[in-house]
Amino acid sequence: MGRSSSRGVVAMVSRVKTVAFQGIEAIPVDVQVMVAPGKVGIQIVGLPDKAVAESRERVQAALHASGLSMPPKKVTVNLAPADLPKEGSHYDLPIALGLMAALGAIPSDALAGFVVLGELSLDGMTTAVAGALPAAMGANAIGLGLICPAESGAEAAWASQDMDIVAARSLIQIANHFRGTQIIARPEPAIRAAPSDLPDLAEIKGQIVAKRALEISAAGGHNLLMVGPPGSGKSMLAQRLPSILPALTPRELLEVSMIASIAGELSGGKLSDRRPFRAPHHSASMAAMVGGGLRARPGEVSLAHRGILFLDEFPEFSPVVLDSLRQPLEAGESVIARANHRVTYPAKMQLVAAMNPCRCGMAGEPGRSCARGPRCAADYQARISGPLMDRIDIRVDVPAVTAADLIKPQPAESSAEVKARVAAAHALQTERYETLGLPGSTRNSRCPAALIESVAEPDREGRTLLQEAAEQMRFSARAYHRILKVARTLADLDGDDMVRRIHLAEAISYRMAGERLAAAA
Repeated sequence: MGRSSSRGVVAMVSRVKTVAFQGIEAIPVDVQVMVAPGKVGIQIVGLPDKAVAESRERVQAALHASGLSMPPKKVTVNLAPADLPKEGSHYDLPIALGLMAALGAIPSDALAGFVVLGELSLDGMTTAVAGALPAAMGANAIGLGLICPAESGAEAAWASQDMDIVAARSLIQIANHFRGTQIIARPEPAIRAAPSDLPDLAEIKGQIVAKRALEISAAGGHNLLMVGPPGSGKSMLAQRLPSILPALTPRELLEVSMIASIAGELSGGKLSDRRPFRAPHHSASMAAMVGGGLRARPGEVSLAHRGILFLDEFPEFSPVVLDSLRQPLEAGESVIARANHRVTYPAKMQLVAAMNPCRCGMAGEPGRSCARGPRCAADYQARISGPLMDRIDIRVDVPAVTAADLIKPQPAESSAEVKARVAAAHALQTERYETLGLPGSTRNSRCPAALIESVAEPDREGRTLLQEAAEQMRFSARAYHRILKVARTLADLDGDDMVRRIHLAEAISYRMAGERLAAAA
C-alpha cells in the first residue's frame, strides 16, 4: 500500500496482480486501487468491458455483506496496461481485495506474492470463473501463487504441486487467512473418472473395411470421411473412435484442459485424460466452429484439440463454415483476428466426417434408385469444396449392413485389441519424431512435408507404383504427401521400417475414392 500527500490530502493506493486472457495465454494485469477524497463512488478505468464495469456494484455489495463499510471517498480502479481490453467477471475478486488492502482490512503486503481472479456474489461468496488453469500456469511461470474461488481450486492445483494456492469460499475466509485466524487448506487436483460403459468396436457388425480405415485413422491421426446410406453405421463407427485412441499424455492433458477452462467447460474443475470428441450440429455458425464471438472464445476445432471433431451430415453444414476448416486443418491452430488484437487457439484435431451419397441417401444402393438420378449425388457432393476434400486422407464407402451380417455376425475385435495396435504404432512414431527433433506427440498426419519423403521413402516396387498412380490420377502435391503419410502409418501398424508396395497400394485406394468425390465437387 502506498501513500501520497499534497497539501494535507492523503491518498491510499494498493496493487493486486491478475490476468487477462488472449487465447490460452494469461497476460499479467496490474489492478491499482486508490482511495482518495472526492466524489463518493467507484470508477473503473483501463478498457473494461460491460462485465468488468459492473464489478463495482458486485464489489460494493460483497464488501457490505462481509461487514466492511465503503469509505465516503472516491475510489479509482485502474487496470494496467490501460490499452489492453479487459473482459470477464474474474476481475471482481482482485478489485475487492485491492480495496480491502487499501482500507487496511488485509495486511498491505499480503497480496504481493499472488495472482488473483474470481467472481463475487452479492453476499460476499466467491463464484467459479473460466480460465483458472491458464491463470495458475501463468502465475506459476513467474513464481507467484494464486488466489481463486474454492470451486476453481481443483483445476488450478494441476499447474504445480509446489505453488501456493488459496481457494476460498468467501471474502471473509481470505481476510481471516491472511490475518492468521483461519487456515485454508491447499486444494487437491481432481480427475474425472472414466465412464465404464464406453461404446466398443465389437458392437459393430460387418463393416470390415470401415473398421480398418478407423484403425488407420487412429494410428496416424488422419482425417477420415465415411460415405454410405442412412443406417449403415457411420455415426456408430465414429463414436467408437475414442475407444481405440490412447489416453492423453500429461502435457496433452494440460493443453486440452486449458482450452476447456477458457471455454468454461471443466465440470467441477475435474480434468479427464480422455481425448475430446466434439460433434457439433450441422447448423453451427462459423464463430461456433472456428471460434469468435464478442469475447473471441474457442470454437469446436479448438475444443477438439488432441481429439476428434466429428461432423455428421457433412454436406449439410454451410459451405462457408466447411471452408473455414481448411486453415485449422493445415496449420493446427485457429486464428481469430479483431481490430485491436489477434487471438490464436490450438486446433490440432482429427477431422472425421460422415455423409450420405446423395440428398435422398440411396444413390448407388443395390435395388434402390434415386428420383433425380446422378444429378442428385453430384449436386449434394459438390457442397464440399475440392480444397477441403484434398485435406482428407482417407475416404471409405460404408455400405448398408446385410441381413446375413445381423443374423450370423462374424466374431469382431474389441476396442481393446485394436487400441493395443494403435498404441504400438504411436510408440514407433513418438520415437521416430523425437529422434528427428520434433515433439513426441507428432503423428504421421502432421509430419512436415520436408521430412515425409525421407521417413516414408518407399522401396523400388512402391516407388514405381506411386509414380504410375500420380501420373494417371494427377495428384496434387498435397495429395502426394498425404498418400505417403497414410502409407507410413500402414507400415507402422505392420511394424515395418520400410514403406512397401502393399502399403502404398492400400493408401492410394483410400485416396482414389476421395479424388472421385473431389472431381464431382
